[in-house]
Amino acid sequence: MGETFWYFREAIALVIAAGLDYLIGDPWGWLHPVQVMGWVISQLSEIILKYYQKTGVRRLAGVFLGLGLIIGSGVVGWGMIYLGNQINLLVGIILEIILLASCFAGRSLRGAAVDVLEPISSQELELARNKLSLYVGRDTDNLSVQEILRAVLETVAENTTDGVTAPLFYAIVGGLLPAIGIVPLTLAYKAASTLDSMIGYQREPYTDIGWFSAQLEDRLTWLPCRLTVLTLALISGKPRQVLSICRRDGVKDPSPNSGWSESVYAAILGVQLGGTNIYKGIIKHKPLLGDPIYPITCEKIYQALQLTRTCFLIWLGVAVFIYLVIARE
Repeated sequence: MGETFWYFREAIALVIAAGLDYLIGDPWGWLHPVQVMGWVISQLSEIILKYYQKTGVRRLAGVFLGLGLIIGSGVVGWGMIYLGNQINLLVGIILEIILLASCFAGRSLRGAAVDVLEPISSQELELARNKLSLYVGRDTDNLSVQEILRAVLETVAENTTDGVTAPLFYAIVGGLLPAIGIVPLTLAYKAASTLDSMIGYQREPYTDIGWFSAQLEDRLTWLPCRLTVLTLALISGKPRQVLSICRRDGVKDPSPNSGWSESVYAAILGVQLGGTNIYKGIIKHKPLLGDPIYPITCEKIYQALQLTRTCFLIWLGVAVFIYLVIARE
């Protein structure tokens, strides 16, 4: 396959995959790569926790679990595209598009936010709490409307990087490497993200087996997170002010990435995120991010969702432009 055709192919696959995510998202009932990853993580975690009790052994097993799933996901993705190409180039391209679209979570993120906002708009507070409990780890039974709105906005802000821009970043990088392609790196990142969400907790029983996955995901997300912050700051029209708040508040959060992701949205929207949350009855205080110039409203959250979409489209446009320039050389 010539390099000129390769870059045209990757550009087309990126655009169509992004379009599928926007129009369809993840069809209900379809097997999703993350479901497979989650099943593997669950099964192997149970085995490790059952048969290995020593801290050192569990930590080493966590390293093998993390590396095995991440590398394995990338290799499986590469193998599927390779086999598809051997059957027919069109089959390979279709597989590439479907797998890539499954890694983007733009529509899913918007759907989750709207799922909670709609009952708030109709003043069904209990329903909004129940809906929110499907998407966040904090206790939702007694949350006020403002606390629900804050939780939704924090979810949008944090998951923009993890679920939208970081997968696109690794797809773009993979597309620049003809020996790899857009799918393997993206699937590998999704594996790292899934590991972090399932076992990357700083509490038992996952403290030992999840430490490696949590730290690796932090490092894999570091660069796309900063690029996301920079992009959002630029499109806000007030980059100096936004970046100043991000530098002030982003470092307050123990996570090297979520504090920055939340700070940039708080700065642009003029709201304050963070505060007291309750997780399984345990009170935790998160640092305050941004300045409380305006209250958090449904409209602010819709603005945040639009910022996420705009950032994604800018990155997509830049990637396609780069691919087409390289293809013409």
